[in-house]
Amino acid sequence: MQRRDFVKQSAAIAASVTILSRSSSAAEAERPVIGHGDYRYRVINDWAKVSPLRYPILNCHEMVQDRDGQLIMVGDHPHNNIMIFDKSGELLSTWGTMFPGGHGLTLVDEGDEQNLLVTDSGWTLDANGKSIRNAGRVTKTTRDGRVIFDIGHPQTIGLYEPGDFFNPTETAVADNGDIYVADGYGKDFIIQYNWKGEYIRHFGGRDNDDPNLNLKNAHGVAIDRRDPNQPLLVCTSRSECCFKYFTLDGQYVKTVALPNMRICRPVVDDTNIYAGVCWSTPKEGGSAWKGHTGFMTILDGDKVVSNPGGTEPEYQDGKLQKSYQTDDCPFMHGHDVCVDDDKNLYVCQWNANHTAPIKLERV
Repeated sequence: MQRRDFVKQSAAIAASVTILSRSSSAAEAERPVIGHGDYRYRVINDWAKVSPLRYPILNCHEMVQDRDGQLIMVGDHPHNNIMIFDKSGELLSTWGTMFPGGHGLTLVDEGDEQNLLVTDSGWTLDANGKSIRNAGRVTKTTRDGRVIFDIGHPQTIGLYEPGDFFNPTETAVADNGDIYVADGYGKDFIIQYNWKGEYIRHFGGRDNDDPNLNLKNAHGVAIDRRDPNQPLLVCTSRSECCFKYFTLDGQYVKTVALPNMRICRPVVDDTNIYAGVCWSTPKEGGSAWKGHTGFMTILDGDKVVSNPGGTEPEYQDGKLQKSYQTDDCPFMHGHDVCVDDDKNLYVCQWNANHTAPIKLERV
């Protein structure tokens, strides 16, 4: 090749690389940014690199990041309950067909090991898409799917009567290993077990004289360690649009109201709580249970500071006003939020046309 041709070819390659780079940068710049204040995010809808034919998704209910940086997702598709991704969205592995109502996922730190608590709500779909309600369960497994033990129906320990529904939705694990199970689709109790799955106590439910103690759709539960001197249990009362806080032995502490937000589980990270909003009442009125009206919310302390996919949080006389889904919201029904070690978010959704989690890149 003559030098003149080599120079021309090199220039052409350089130009094409520049064009590709600019195109990539332009495409990145065109991705929408959502959120408010210091909590704004670039939307990456196509983060997950997964074939819907080989690895189908029904509902991607929840996701956690393990100490190796892997993102573990639980769903309810009968062919694969657990899907494990790296942060680039590559699917690393899948396992599990024994959780047809796969709904909740919690990491259990045990020294050198990290295990999982998988919550099966008992709700599944038949071949015609009709909901079927069976008894749920909580199962402790290794990260690769080996079963360690089951927490079954509370009727077996005399806590529930025959015919009472047990449809758990979430778990949380205290520093001493105690396990808190939220029966969010059943009787709305928070049931406390020790690290071996042995019953300790229960509280919550719907029939207390003091309304502060009641939980209505106890969808989520988490340990709030933001005050190291007083760890608390934060519980979702989704139908009441609030979080309720209890001591670790079940004594009521406070309520944080989130008007118009049918929130899912609280995810505690640093000073923040993140939560998916599965429904909200449309601004023009009507039922909260119709249409795709979800978004997500972020609290700093007890104050909402950002609603990605929703209207900017507004306080009047110290009270949070109603929030609504915005027209450009990328979500249908926000169900869970996973926070990675770079403070990027992964939003899992229910009833979102079999889609994988959406990544929100912090900006």
